[in-house]
Amino acid sequence: MDRPAAKSFSAARFLISAAAPAQLPADLGVEVAFAGRSNSGKSSVINTLTGRHGLARISKTPGRTRLINFFELQSGQRLVDLPGYGYAEVSNAERASWVPMLEALRLRSSLRGLFLIVDSRRGVQAEDQELIAWADPGQRQVHLLLTKSDKLKRNDARAAVDAARRLLGNAATVQLFSSQDGEGLVEARRQLAAMLG
Repeated sequence: MDRPAAKSFSAARFLISAAAPAQLPADLGVEVAFAGRSNSGKSSVINTLTGRHGLARISKTPGRTRLINFFELQSGQRLVDLPGYGYAEVSNAERASWVPMLEALRLRSSLRGLFLIVDSRRGVQAEDQELIAWADPGQRQVHLLLTKSDKLKRNDARAAVDAARRLLGNAATVQLFSSQDGEGLVEARRQLAAMLG
């Protein structure tokens, strides 16, 4: 049942990097944003979901995504890769430059959902909750991926999911995900397809 979704995402291609609101693509079609703390595995998630392992660049240095990167899945469907936060060694001036960009993105009618990437070993932090508030879960679906689940024992993984669900309530759906062993891939693709649909 997962094959059609995988096939539709495999045509993903890099579209544009935006450093200013004027550089955002036309506000048409449907977009799903991907956000997460630096080193949460966001680039790996994008590559795994699309089956394109070189699509989003993976670095051993946290916080390498400094621009807003757009990937086109097919005509009128885009993934939006937001800069990592938390561990990134970013100047205050550069961090401040993201504010108008994120506000411009939030106001786009094409933005329909947010995939929030959280390291399952760290759990949901205050900055993650700020991103959920930014996405306005009353207007857009928010789906939380607890990544690197392969690094947790089964009981610890279940506890991480339960803790996130208790904390977030109806603000977001929650699941485990591993780019290493494929746990949660089918469910995540279904969630993404639903947002894009």
